[in-house]
Amino acid sequence: MNGPQVALPIPGVVHGQYPENPTPRLNELERIARWARGRWPVRSRSLAQDRQAFIDSVRREMADAPADGSPAFASWVDGVRRELARDGLKDRALARAIAAASLVCVHRLGQTPFDSQLHAAAVMLDGRLAEMATGEGKTLAAFLAAAAAALACIPVHLLTANDYLAARDAAQFEPAYRALGLSASCAVPGQPAGLRREVYRASVVYATAREVIFDYLKDRLAGAQGGNRLQSRLMALRREAEADAGQGSPEPGSQGAARAAEPLLRGLCFALIDEADSVLIDEARTPFVLARSEPDAQRLQASRAALALARQLNRGFDVELHPARRAVELTELGRVHLRAHIESLPQAWQHQRLAINLVETALAALMLYRRDVDYVLREGKVEIVDATTGRIAEGRQWSHGLHQMIELKEGCEVTEPQRTVAELSFQRFFPRYLKLGGMSGTLWEAREELAAVYGLAIEVVPLRQPSRRLDRGLRLFSGPRARWRAVIGSIRASVALGRPVLVGTDSVADSVALSRRLTRLGIAHRLLHARHDQEEASIIATAGESGAVTVTTNMAGRGTDIRISDAAIAAGGLHVICCQQNAAARIDRQLYGRSARQGDPGSYETLLTMSSGVIQRRTSAWLRGWLARSAGRDGALPQALARTVVGACRRIESRQAIRQRAQLLKRDETIGERLAFTPE
Repeated sequence: MNGPQVALPIPGVVHGQYPENPTPRLNELERIARWARGRWPVRSRSLAQDRQAFIDSVRREMADAPADGSPAFASWVDGVRRELARDGLKDRALARAIAAASLVCVHRLGQTPFDSQLHAAAVMLDGRLAEMATGEGKTLAAFLAAAAAALACIPVHLLTANDYLAARDAAQFEPAYRALGLSASCAVPGQPAGLRREVYRASVVYATAREVIFDYLKDRLAGAQGGNRLQSRLMALRREAEADAGQGSPEPGSQGAARAAEPLLRGLCFALIDEADSVLIDEARTPFVLARSEPDAQRLQASRAALALARQLNRGFDVELHPARRAVELTELGRVHLRAHIESLPQAWQHQRLAINLVETALAALMLYRRDVDYVLREGKVEIVDATTGRIAEGRQWSHGLHQMIELKEGCEVTEPQRTVAELSFQRFFPRYLKLGGMSGTLWEAREELAAVYGLAIEVVPLRQPSRRLDRGLRLFSGPRARWRAVIGSIRASVALGRPVLVGTDSVADSVALSRRLTRLGIAHRLLHARHDQEEASIIATAGESGAVTVTTNMAGRGTDIRISDAAIAAGGLHVICCQQNAAARIDRQLYGRSARQGDPGSYETLLTMSSGVIQRRTSAWLRGWLARSAGRDGALPQALARTVVGACRRIESRQAIRQRAQLLKRDETIGERLAFTPE
């Protein structure tokens, strides 16, 4: 096991009172070297042997430890703390720490960790990403790693997929943390600053990445975390000396001002990231923005006028759409037509460049952003749907006036425009942690980018039991009607056998369309999409019953297990039908992973159409027409041709996404160099 050789990543003299890595600045050669290490990782037999030896060591420590709850156990845990402080997270000290965490799991939670979970915990504590198959117990593995680090007095941020899971996991594991003399808390939206500081004082903080980076930006804006480590330490010593000497009497309000300047976080010591590929890759496509409301009546008036102008323009002649990169541009003819009507805009917006930007934003709202796909209307508000998880993206708004333009389009009450006061990409935020680890069921396909951008290596954790998941193939249909006929036929066949079925669709609109068809045919089912996110747990709880049919939007990273009944297992297990045209095959793997967990039987198939998603964005109308003529009587293309088309479109989409993330990182680095908050 590798571990810190000199100092643990904790607040103190060495790392300062607000520990974080200096902003990494890599040249192209360094990035290429990292990428190569990710592309061709060294697979060492000795590493596998070392992991097994470590697991055996943990089991021996568990057998030799005093009984949980006894005074001897508390004394033994104190000894583990002292050993960790002396030796760091390695060798016997680490084995004893994970053994202690495992024992409280057994006695306080009734869960005995498997070898695969001990393996995954060791990988994460080694500063790597563990690829652990869906259903193998990642949540418990994360607890083991977090508890071991917290026993070494390292503040831990355990980042989960959403606020619901953060609150659920913090509550579930709180008794186990308490038995080790540790504390656990949860950072959720809406907490006041005073409570937030108390939350971050806990040994382990469960939160989403969005909440933590939001609080980090607040600390930077307030200058609360100081400059470099030496400056932070000197400032802390000065405050302590002044407090001890009782110098002077504070002016009215000065105590509150000093309190407000205190940081929310205790620095960026150690983060464990659940669904790491979703956070580090999929959610890293746009920067995280800290914004403040800024009323602008003139902008609102101009937006109304621009939307009216946009509705008068002709899509074929005045407007050029670029769906693949979510962009819209006025043609030369469109600009001529705009100049003829530009006087209808308020005076401040009659400059041609400003007018073009405003009208193009209106066109994007009208033509590129679709209700029940990109957003939903709930209680009279426009709420963004996360493209990766299918959930409502709580508290998020599109920038540059787009959100307000969509609200005008839908006739909703318009929120106040937001002014950006700070922004930071995930690519530049996460490397600032002194130690970083994580896990997911689908990391391997993204290993080069994870290595190049974050310096993170991947280690695959072996399955606890051999997989019994069956692949029933991919079919690509010329149109949606033929695809839905095939989906319904597959559902009927599975239900007749007593098997549960999970159907993953691209959007809320698709899930509703399928639900209506099933209702007309009298097929009982449950519907789960962004409008039903509050009932998610109850819907998922029944999805594994014999003959149950569940229709969902994207299930990747939902973090809630589908429990398969004994009758369903006897009938062949859960059958998954993927109707999602995901840009990356690893997101499909997340959905497939809902079936055949932990050695159970199960199967999956993929039924796609050429009329939506990745295929439509990456093929021409002529090519889609030619492919449609190659379809059989059931509307499906030959399977070999289907795999070729889907694979080619995904490769193009994936390369484009990688380029976008690279451009974002380069832009963020440039902004960071020009507008650094504090010296580093």
